[in-house]
Amino acid sequence: MNLRIFVKWCARTGAKAPSAVTRNLLERYQQYLFFYRKKDGQPLAISSQHSQLALIKLWFRWMERRHFVSSDPTLELELPRLAYRLPAVLTKEEVEFVLQQPRLEKLTGIRDRAILEMLYSTGMRRMELLRLSFFDLDLRLGVLTIREGKGRKDRVVPFGERALYWLDRYLSEARPVFAANSSSNTVFLTHFGRPFTPNHLSWLAGRYLRAANLGKKGACHIFRHTAATLMLEGGADSRYIQAMLGHARLDTTQIYTHVSIRMLKQIHTNTHPSAQLESELEQPTDEHITWRKRYTSPFVRK
Repeated sequence: MNLRIFVKWCARTGAKAPSAVTRNLLERYQQYLFFYRKKDGQPLAISSQHSQLALIKLWFRWMERRHFVSSDPTLELELPRLAYRLPAVLTKEEVEFVLQQPRLEKLTGIRDRAILEMLYSTGMRRMELLRLSFFDLDLRLGVLTIREGKGRKDRVVPFGERALYWLDRYLSEARPVFAANSSSNTVFLTHFGRPFTPNHLSWLAGRYLRAANLGKKGACHIFRHTAATLMLEGGADSRYIQAMLGHARLDTTQIYTHVSIRMLKQIHTNTHPSAQLESELEQPTDEHITWRKRYTSPFVRK
């Protein structure tokens, strides 16, 4: 949906100029979106309703600044609340399984393993890895500089020894072959010697996630979420994770404290007196053993 739909709807209601749009009219349009049904009979997602109304608010704000309207009728319009969704993450075991998917007998497999390792080790965004150049790497110190990340800010990010190992293998074995006819300083190249496009890199990361058959969807960003979550579970201060990820505000980073419910569940299982059925049974009965099998949990002590 876009502004044209809103403009057509306004015309049908008799509002043929921006100055004729009132708060009451906007609330009627909000109701129209709520009851709107697509061709398949399904309602619009809350996110779609929110996006449409947010676009209208932006449009009227622009028209008020340009003096096309005397006042902004959307100022007090309340947008529908978006559902709070936690980012998808992998467990330590799951991410290790994904990292084992590239075929290392091929040069492209060595490159792909290096890409996945760097995404996982640094928590870099997709575009930040695409733009990485030789001048941004310090292999001796195990750090890299991300130049003009989100918000056009630079930051220095560490990466681990294992990521360094695969990066070094890629740079010494695979990249010289890919770059035989290329003068690009970009670190990661396709087998044609060209830098990756964003869609190509997402496809590559997503392919290995699908190959692992974990039942989870994602691509480059799932490694970023996983790195932050596992570091937090390992005891890292959220302020250091904020610096590594390049978040402008700490509250953006603190979403990972919610993702870390796995750690809280593990602590609860290991410490709470009633967390285990055996706390009230000296020996579990056959009935309790059967019941437990229906609720297999990775957090239950074996």
